[in-house]
Amino acid sequence: MNKKSIVLYKNSVAVVNEIEADKYIIKYCSQPASPTGKKAVYIEQKVREKDLVVLHEGPVSSLENLLSFSDEKMSSQIEEVYELLQSDSTTENQPLSLQELSEYARNSFIADESWAFYTSLVNDVHFSLSTEDLKNGKIVFIPRTSKEIEQINQKKYEKEHENEIKAAFFERLKNRKLDLPSDAKYMGEVEAFALCKTEKSKVLAEAKIPQTVEKAHQLLIETGIWDITKNPYPTRYGFSFDSAREQLGKMQKEERLVLNDIAYAIDGENSTDPDDAISFDGKCLWVHVADPASSVQPDSSIDIAARDRGTTLYIPEGASRMLCESCLEDYALGLKNPSNALSFKIYLDEESQIVDCHVYKTTIQVKRLTYAQAELLKDSSEMKVFFEIARKNKARREKNGAVTIQMPEVSISVDKNTKKVTVEPEVKYESNEMVAECMILAGEGAAKFAFKNQIPFPFVSQDPPDFPPEIPSGWAGSFAKIKCMRKRSVGITPGRHSGLGVSFYSQVTSPLRRYGDLIAHQQLRAFIDKRHLLGKDEMLERVAAGDAASIAAKKASRFSDTHWKLVYLLQNPDNEYEGFCIDKRGNDALFLIPKLDMQTTMKNCIQIELNESRMLKMKRVDIPTQIADFTFIS
Repeated sequence: MNKKSIVLYKNSVAVVNEIEADKYIIKYCSQPASPTGKKAVYIEQKVREKDLVVLHEGPVSSLENLLSFSDEKMSSQIEEVYELLQSDSTTENQPLSLQELSEYARNSFIADESWAFYTSLVNDVHFSLSTEDLKNGKIVFIPRTSKEIEQINQKKYEKEHENEIKAAFFERLKNRKLDLPSDAKYMGEVEAFALCKTEKSKVLAEAKIPQTVEKAHQLLIETGIWDITKNPYPTRYGFSFDSAREQLGKMQKEERLVLNDIAYAIDGENSTDPDDAISFDGKCLWVHVADPASSVQPDSSIDIAARDRGTTLYIPEGASRMLCESCLEDYALGLKNPSNALSFKIYLDEESQIVDCHVYKTTIQVKRLTYAQAELLKDSSEMKVFFEIARKNKARREKNGAVTIQMPEVSISVDKNTKKVTVEPEVKYESNEMVAECMILAGEGAAKFAFKNQIPFPFVSQDPPDFPPEIPSGWAGSFAKIKCMRKRSVGITPGRHSGLGVSFYSQVTSPLRRYGDLIAHQQLRAFIDKRHLLGKDEMLERVAAGDAASIAAKKASRFSDTHWKLVYLLQNPDNEYEGFCIDKRGNDALFLIPKLDMQTTMKNCIQIELNESRMLKMKRVDIPTQIADFTFIS
């Protein structure tokens, strides 16, 4: 770098006026002359060499001449150079210095012309300035590809013709005939709005379409951006379709009670995350539960991520797990033997009343069964005792006021490739009920254990329902009971769970998929190990956060199920369904369709009685509003 060299300083051009040891005194223009008559302002400043990039070694005649030089031929000269370089395979896409390009274009590299040539190159579409090289003190330009030039020119055209392009788009939008895929870029913000990622949509506002997620959803379907199968509900409620990613790692080695009795993990045919199993030692019922709390510590990153999800989200497309998918192999029960568990040893009297409950860290041998397989074995020596315990426990709970409600349930599956939907009624066995009763006993036993030992714990309670004097039979009676049930509450104070007919209750049997259960396990393990227990305030905060997230997950799951049922109706428009009147509302009646687990309101039903059945057929489906209308088959 010499005196009178031309340099770049903070993206502005400057001239080196003096050199003092390791410092350079430069002159640059801080404010150019204006058409209103304001004079240019020049500043001298002392800087370090590392803050400068040499543009031309000089000597330049003056900074004023450098800034005033212009040549209209430069743009065409640069384009000619680009075409020349592209026609030669040895120079195509080859990085070139400012001097090399100037000598190609102008047969010279003159100091007074260098700034004008540099700015022309920076603003030219054919070359890009290498920012990496600039950081290293070098000025290097890279020829752009024809595709890059085309994209830049397109953006430039769109900017220059923005109003007419947008007007043409809105005309196509009005007619619901978009030019895809090019128009998709305008619809991106509508899609974001429909997924609740933004609160407003300029496109909807300009198109004079009401800014509701339902109207946005409808527009996306009508314009072909979304297919009717698009399920927006998990995203709307803040859930990813992917499971948690952070790995739990192998379960830590620790002292465990080794149990030799076979434990039975009984689930549905499609279950991939067995998290509970049962065994009997001749005297006590054991409920064994997966033990992720052995690795997930309170307030760890995995714990916080699980709290944010609240639960595993189950939708017809699959499961978005609260804990990482890979943890199942080591933590689920029975995927490999032996399995480690947190086990509840439950002492029962003759009526299945809990006498005592102890909690242990265990190692068990697990045998997996489906509900159908367990049903076939219910009178066998290995299964009979569990069914007997379950029957007694159900009788005990009902005697204590437990509310039994039976409503239809369906299984919904979606083919990933064809998006064909299958809806099938779930087959219920006594074995389903048996497992549920054992899990209730585990929850009751754990709550009593926590209360007895003064462990801050997530207790679950429910106030009693306010039933009318007379409740109808059948489906109508079940629906009437549902309407009277109170919401459950989760807190640190134990209370009666009237719905289950138990005095103490907590959920502890699904820590792989429910955050509240994971908290409970963390507390139980801390107590067993004589470690610090979370205080009541900490517990309450965690319970509230996890419960809020799980409520959102339940909504996402419920709306997702309805979405796919509606798609199923559209895919099978000629199907007929038996419906049952479950409620009367003036002249209208609410019908339950058990085969779909759907409800629909039918008009002018004054003559129809509760539980009366009629054959129905789909009349209209609106995917965005989740409305399905049916008609009677005459």
